[in-house]
Amino acid sequence: MLSVHSDEHFMKQALLLAKQAADEGEVPVGAIVVAENRIIAKAYNQTERLNDATAHAEMLAITAAENYLGTKYLNECTLYVTLEPCVMCGGALYWTQLGKLVYGAKDESRGYSGNGTSILHPKTKVIEGVLDDECSMLVIDFFKKLRNS
Repeated sequence: MLSVHSDEHFMKQALLLAKQAADEGEVPVGAIVVAENRIIAKAYNQTERLNDATAHAEMLAITAAENYLGTKYLNECTLYVTLEPCVMCGGALYWTQLGKLVYGAKDESRGYSGNGTSILHPKTKVIEGVLDDECSMLVIDFFKKLRNS
């Protein structure tokens, strides 16, 4: 049984958001921000809906969490995201001084770690590969359907 405070539990919540994104024709990425074992912000990709290239799940979740907390720093928070953040999102996470990043699928082509150096804040803890298979399959299936339509 999953603990309601486990990384897997919170990643499952992010996966629900990613599925919602896919249902709306968005690249299926979901993100939640957790503070003191409570979800304080959640978002999914909305680049198509908002006609905004920066409307990634992480960016929207960061903004919502900062507004909720009334601060620009998320050093006591954990971001759960279904896909490794891109360089833009990684840079934003640096500036928020995020406490912990947990992601599911690695993004070999656009992930922040692809440039060889970490762009995250030095104090940010990173856990990768949580529910990797489910997160990966969601993205793979989305693009397969897109190519076939």
